[in-house]
Amino acid sequence: MTSDAHALTTTEHNPVAGLSHDARGGISNPILGMLLFITSEVMFFAGLFAAYFNVRANADLWPPLIQGTEEQFHVDMLPLVLPATVLLVTSSFTCQFAVWAIRRNDRTGYLRNIAATVVLGIVFLLLQATDYSLLYGEGVTLDAGTFGTTYFTLTGFHGAHVFGGVIMLSVILYRGMAGQFSARHHDAVEATSLYWHFVDVVWIALFSTLYIL
Repeated sequence: MTSDAHALTTTEHNPVAGLSHDARGGISNPILGMLLFITSEVMFFAGLFAAYFNVRANADLWPPLIQGTEEQFHVDMLPLVLPATVLLVTSSFTCQFAVWAIRRNDRTGYLRNIAATVVLGIVFLLLQATDYSLLYGEGVTLDAGTFGTTYFTLTGFHGAHVFGGVIMLSVILYRGMAGQFSARHHDAVEATSLYWHFVDVVWIALFSTLYIL
């Protein structure tokens, strides 16, 4: 068997061969696909932010008054939102540490950091769900005027993306435990990390817009 034929046979029977880096230095299909997907998501969230600022700019008072009262809607960043933000930002670091670890072929470091990222993502979702329940108790609901609608639409769609990211991270954690990633074959890890960093950046923009501006 020639060396070319042997290489082809090895590639065909390697379950992660399609995730290897391009030998010519180009970008791999998984990473290119993720970048294109993130580009579409940027446009999606840009539309949501545009709608929010349009509603806010045309409102006489922002946040508006709670229906039937003389009190303004108020969303406190403490004690849940700020800690959740810190956890999500931290998870972006652990995710990148995992990428660096697998590039060094450090599978133990990779698994530990990806597992930590999954846990931090789940805790973020739990804190967001708790925050939602508290807001509902204070009258800030999805149908409570423009503020409630825009707030829950923005944070809800972001939460859905975090949930999707946790699933993706769980998949690459499982695959890593099965020994499917190495220093040569880890583009699925790189692609997932790009998505998770994007989710993190979107939340920082949301946090700044909803709680600081």
